[in-house]
Amino acid sequence: MSEDRQRRVIRTDLLARVEGEGAMYVRIDGRQVAEVKLRIYEPPRFFEAFLRGRAFTEAPDITARICGICPIAYQMSAVRAMEDACGVAIDDGPLRDLRRLIYCGEWIESHSLHVYMLHAPDFLGYAGAVEMARDHREIVEQGLQMKKIGNALMALVGGREVHPINVRVGGFYRAPTVAQLRSLREPLLRARETALATVRWTAQLPFPEVERAPELVALADPGGYPIDLGRIVSDAGLDIAAHEFDEHFIEEHVEHSNALHARIRERGSYLTGPLARYGLCSGQLRPLAGEAAREAGLGPVCRNPFQSIVVRAVELVQACDEALAIVERYELPDAPAVEVVPRRATGHGVTEAPRGMLYHRYEIDDDGTILDARIVPPTSQNQLAIEEDLRAVVEQELDLPDDELSLRLEQAIRNHDPCISCATHFLKLTVDRG
Repeated sequence: MSEDRQRRVIRTDLLARVEGEGAMYVRIDGRQVAEVKLRIYEPPRFFEAFLRGRAFTEAPDITARICGICPIAYQMSAVRAMEDACGVAIDDGPLRDLRRLIYCGEWIESHSLHVYMLHAPDFLGYAGAVEMARDHREIVEQGLQMKKIGNALMALVGGREVHPINVRVGGFYRAPTVAQLRSLREPLLRARETALATVRWTAQLPFPEVERAPELVALADPGGYPIDLGRIVSDAGLDIAAHEFDEHFIEEHVEHSNALHARIRERGSYLTGPLARYGLCSGQLRPLAGEAAREAGLGPVCRNPFQSIVVRAVELVQACDEALAIVERYELPDAPAVEVVPRRATGHGVTEAPRGMLYHRYEIDDDGTILDARIVPPTSQNQLAIEEDLRAVVEQELDLPDDELSLRLEQAIRNHDPCISCATHFLKLTVDRG
């Protein structure tokens, strides 16, 4: 960090407590913020290229390997896209319930990890969860128990907790029995009580007063809080189906990032994730989660990105409460999957990963061979909004010493729980043979 107060450089070459490898660079000239970069340098992993030439039935298992924290999101967007291409829709019944249930498990384990292990240390003044555990052992243990319950739910429905193997196009390879799901009832009841306590606890954390107003983008599902399907909407009037994504969103390469930057055509940056879901759909929260949000002091929209930890806690209540409702009403489906016959077509699927909207598009041949694939993860969509958050925080906190400002900026990045590994899936190669 430069000691020159006329020109200050705030940089972190390796961001901590985020999934993947990234860096932050901010240059301040006098009282002006001259340059802001969220630099994602983790090497690309080429998943879209891996998918070409593979069978359409392989997409859920291949895409699950993109992320160990949110594999269900990739599987669900993939199966939705493949079913869309083949003219199949699973919008209700036990198979839809199982899909939402396993997705609830992923929200529980992912949000618990972020709230307790990755984000809370910022507010309590610790370098990480290990250091925090020395003084707040009960909090860390609470987070680990919550994550364990989410993992158990994913393992029961998905076959295992990391990169589940029971999800397939058309449904599941095996449907759990009623008795197996009922075994989750008591753990989920405990998790729901812990989630309610988490909302109360996070609401008392010290929040910097930062207000941001990016365009919020999320799914809208008339049947409830969005998770596994819906139309793409925004607070600026966007209301489109999944197949219209390319008409309204564009991805661009920037020099400082191995992840594409997304923006809305002719409008610019936008935000997806918990703050967007809550801001657009808070009225569709289950009553218990809605009441928890109100008691925590949240209005119908939350504009302070530092309060995203409270919104994630509210979504923990939502996920636990919905999982319980599904477990209690579950009936064994007639078959674990419906038949899906391939045809030459393009399919689109979009679901709500813990970090935000996740879009998949596949073109398949008559025999189901994947001809082309496109995956737009939430972190790449949020990069511009995160950089704008950094700029806003710097402008508000210019008088902080460099070390304190650096920590505040890292916290601003962690507000969004970026999954850098998910975002780095491309590389544009140009060969000039002269």
